[in-house]
Amino acid sequence: MNSATPRFCRSRHDRMIAGVAGGLALRLRWNPVIVRGAFVVLALATFVLPVALLYLILWLFMPEEGC
Repeated sequence: MNSATPRFCRSRHDRMIAGVAGGLALRLRWNPVIVRGAFVVLALATFVLPVALLYLILWLFMPEEGC
């Protein structure tokens, strides 16, 4: 991995709950608002539980920024 590619970590600065969406947005080079919106839309489309479990798993296994 070269230094220009952001690492897969939770964001310390761009967080609402745990920094998962901010970290994913940084890694994908997307706007964090779009990633958060995608989580919400996906959660509503799947009756919340699968997306909530995915978010929890990412929260537990994604290292925090500065990793």
